Amino acid sequence: MSELQEILIGDGYATPPKRILEGLANAETGDALTHQKPAGAPHSIYEELWHVVFWQQITLEWISGLETPYPQSSLDGFPTVLDMEKEPFGALCERFFGGLKTAVEAANDRSLHDREVRCPSRPGQPTRTMTVLEQLQNLAAHNAYHLGRIVLLRQLLGVWPPPSGGDSW
Repeated sequence: MSELQEILIGDGYATPPKRILEGLANAETGDALTHQKPAGAPHSIYEELWHVVFWQQITLEWISGLETPYPQSSLDGFPTVLDMEKEPFGALCERFFGGLKTAVEAANDRSLHDREVRCPSRPGQPTRTMTVLEQLQNLAAHNAYHLGRIVLLRQLLGVWPPPSGGDSW
């Protein structure tokens, strides 16, 4: 597995995403834990993961040649109450891991790495051009950042480490 693949799905930088999200929703508690915001936290676990999936989908669209517009506002990258009501946390996780699978497949296809893609920028800014590899590296860094925030939220909520164990720091 390449280092990029390790960062996307393995433990190349920290705990793998599957373990970070493990045990957050279950038959007993439902999604309640994922919607809690510890004091001072701007987002819940659900909102952080939804944001990751939002940008992951845009990245996958950009590397496939679809110039999905950059959001008009940073608020567009986070779920509305309606978004949260219509998609249970388990389904959101499925979308996340499905997108990760597609990203890993693209990372594994070295023939794509040097292909240039257009990545629309913030309103008023010129469109950027990146290679597929650069866009996947961007995705890996973005995911790592927000998954780290999810770990912190889990720590603040008293549900870290996950059921399968892991570092407590």
